[in-house]
Amino acid sequence: MSSLPKVTLSGGLEICRVLNGMWQVSGAHGAVDKVRAVEAMQEYVDAGFTTFDMADIYGPAEEIFGQFNSQLKSRSSGSLSPALQGLTKYVPRPGLMERKVVEKALQRSMTRMQVDTLDCVQFHWWDYGDKRYLEALGHLSDLQQEGVIRELALTNFDTQRLEEITSKGIRISSNQVQYSVIDQRPAARMEQFCVANNIKLLTYGTLAGGLLSERYLRKVEPISRVELYTASLSKYKNMINTWGGWSLFQDLLGTLETVAKRRNSSIASVAMRYVLDRPAVGGVIVGCRLGVAGAGQHISDSLRSCSSDLQLTAEDLSAIEAVTQRSRDLMAIIGDCGDEYRN
Repeated sequence: MSSLPKVTLSGGLEICRVLNGMWQVSGAHGAVDKVRAVEAMQEYVDAGFTTFDMADIYGPAEEIFGQFNSQLKSRSSGSLSPALQGLTKYVPRPGLMERKVVEKALQRSMTRMQVDTLDCVQFHWWDYGDKRYLEALGHLSDLQQEGVIRELALTNFDTQRLEEITSKGIRISSNQVQYSVIDQRPAARMEQFCVANNIKLLTYGTLAGGLLSERYLRKVEPISRVELYTASLSKYKNMINTWGGWSLFQDLLGTLETVAKRRNSSIASVAMRYVLDRPAVGGVIVGCRLGVAGAGQHISDSLRSCSSDLQLTAEDLSAIEAVTQRSRDLMAIIGDCGDEYRN
């Protein structure tokens, strides 16, 4: 098995620095064959990618993980098998946040994932004006103390709310946010707070749904639904439009290609390494289109991004910055991390 760098969260859970993202099985990225999705997970585990990121709202993601985890254990009975790390999310609808409501939601995830405890629960809340997120987090913190949860984390919370939550004595292991060479909002405020408080950033959108790759270099701007055929492509194409547009994006891809060639790597590997090297970043989440016909695997790019001989030099970073500094200020336009889901 390949040696993949790991990081340890504040509660002691060790995870891979490249996580397998399972939003892609939610149904918005193509029809999913659940049997094939379970089978496809083995290739990632064989390559050392044992950490899977999912959510209670990602369609059958938790069930797919549970089926694979169960099969892996049964096949490896009596022999050493790689332990999986299952990071899920709790995304409640607005409403009462009594303990029994929170407990029921976690029990549902445990049943689907076929586990007795949850490695990590990443909590998301839609409306900061509804302060019941503090009640929910209080219950989650209690359940962590009782051993139901190993790590208590957040998804798409901004720096102000992160400071508020931790000031209440609630220990947060990580915050999952969008972070890429395009969207560098975490560097404005959040990184500094996370470094000071031993909170890791787990980043998504790091490859902009696949747009940060050779496939889109020197290509005509995709604008139709046929071209932007997944939820990820559509989402991150909109981000590129806000950031600076297709022409500037082509300049960025060209610069990343130059860096990649110097480093015997791909654009995707360089884009991932750029974020992996940022302060507070514990890991990047790379979407896996498990069970989708024709979907390519990107294991080699992910492995290369973590390679010890892929080092981005000051010259590389300066070249990239020369492009990104010509972009619009996303903090001014969108706001802090996660504000795109609330504005």
